[in-house]
Amino acid sequence: MKTDRKTAFFGTWLIALLLPLLACAESLPKQAAIASADPLATKAGMEILGQGGNAFDAAVAVGAALAVVEPASSGLGGGAFWLLHIEAEDRNIFVDAREVAPGAATADMYLDKQGEPRPHASLDGPLAAGIPGQPAGLVFLADRYGRLPLAQSLAPAIRYAENGFSASRRTLMGLRFRSRAYEQWPAFSKVFLPDGEIPETGTVIRQPDLARTLQRLADNGFDGYYRGETSKLLVDGVRDAGGIWTADDLANYKVIEREPIVVENRGVRIISAPPPSSGGIALANMLHVLAGFDLQAMDSATRKHLIIEAMRRAYRDRAKYLGDPDFVDIPVARLTHPYYAAGQRGSIRTDQATRSTSLAGIWPKQSGGTQTTHFSVLDSEGNRVAATLSINTWYGSGFMPPGTGVILNNEMDDFVIKPATPNEYELIGTTANEIAPGKRMLSSMSPTFLESDRGVAILGTPGGSRIITMVFLAGLEWMGGANASEMVGLKRYHHQFFPDEVVFEKGALSPDEQEGLTEMGHQLKESRRAFGNMNVVTWDYETGKVEAVTDPRGRGEDEVRVY
Repeated sequence: MKTDRKTAFFGTWLIALLLPLLACAESLPKQAAIASADPLATKAGMEILGQGGNAFDAAVAVGAALAVVEPASSGLGGGAFWLLHIEAEDRNIFVDAREVAPGAATADMYLDKQGEPRPHASLDGPLAAGIPGQPAGLVFLADRYGRLPLAQSLAPAIRYAENGFSASRRTLMGLRFRSRAYEQWPAFSKVFLPDGEIPETGTVIRQPDLARTLQRLADNGFDGYYRGETSKLLVDGVRDAGGIWTADDLANYKVIEREPIVVENRGVRIISAPPPSSGGIALANMLHVLAGFDLQAMDSATRKHLIIEAMRRAYRDRAKYLGDPDFVDIPVARLTHPYYAAGQRGSIRTDQATRSTSLAGIWPKQSGGTQTTHFSVLDSEGNRVAATLSINTWYGSGFMPPGTGVILNNEMDDFVIKPATPNEYELIGTTANEIAPGKRMLSSMSPTFLESDRGVAILGTPGGSRIITMVFLAGLEWMGGANASEMVGLKRYHHQFFPDEVVFEKGALSPDEQEGLTEMGHQLKESRRAFGNMNVVTWDYETGKVEAVTDPRGRGEDEVRVY
């Protein structure tokens, strides 16, 4: 399989096939493009485009393939958001396939008798898993927006699961990171630790149970996962290991179409994820806050100070207001309005950091990895998809119901287990995001489109609580004229209200900037590792040129394919 991968992708070369230009070529991209986190997933999408599929068919193929070849990050045991643009109708749609809490879930299910969170209870094992949405989302995309049968788009993923894929360094790193979670579950270990130990890089990992689960989905659509044999295997496995799922939980799952968050800023139209994602609201607010400053006239330390202050306030609002819109009232119009941002801007000093505790809202009662995946697709008709999929932390809950090959998520940790108590990503929240049966947990996943007279950018990234700020910084770069390579290569920094600190990648802040920010009162913390794995596709209207770039922090150019 190792040799096949190299042969199929010619090392790290880009594969480009220019499509014939039509009479209306000036309004269409010259190429279709896919940027994803794994070359085999990108190949699956290319294969489906080559068979006459559109961007939505390709998104089904890429998402399903990632479930097989990037199992640490997403899969049939997790959830997903798809942001779609239908070019012929000039219409944007947000497809919400987020996980939901099981029917037997309660607000205090992870607390001990003293009312304190039980260590790892919301992270490890079947009790940590919400009801998956990604399989239903794949069916929904194929049935409503695709051009090809679901089975055709799932065929590459089924083939990968049967034949196997070569374990990458990233695959094995995830196994080391989450050993506590999976070491007690035999079905998981049988697939990924066949000899009882973490395998070597390049070891072929085959997943026959997952292939059969995918085949049932291909044959029977929604019922092939949420009812029948797969449902029984999932529920029996979960309940035998101490979980609370029921057959009704699966059968009653619903994909929801929502209106994206859409705002205008500096001549750019930003289209992003609505609740239960916090991404679109936060992006709109941060951009509106910064609109009142002439950033280009300022020195770099002051400019980054103001960006950090905008981040601080957006994450404060995330903690206080946001949750599942079907359960709580969210003041979306107010939070995304320029007037609201102007009020927030009034509390920002250009020469001094704000203490998070000085802002009205919520404060943590105590102070306290990120496995998600994103891909971007543009087809030759101008249809596009920004998709972010997740099982939460590395290998999710670490639990695989026997006979399914499905690694279950641990997205229940994205709920507020206890108000003002940090979760795995040190995010805090209120009762707006507390656990309730059938409720969707708040997310940071932020699939996004940027549109202007210049063209289009399709972007997103994994990264837990840092997703929003990574998309924000990349968006600012694009608005300033950057190309796709410059967007993904940008060094990143982050503030999320609490902890009250600026986390930054090596090289994101120069020594002078660090000195200036420290003098303003910011607490700085250099990250020990890079964060994010952004995938970007851009389309220049004037030239028709398409650029597809995958983050060098992931697997580099080897992950980018243009068809």
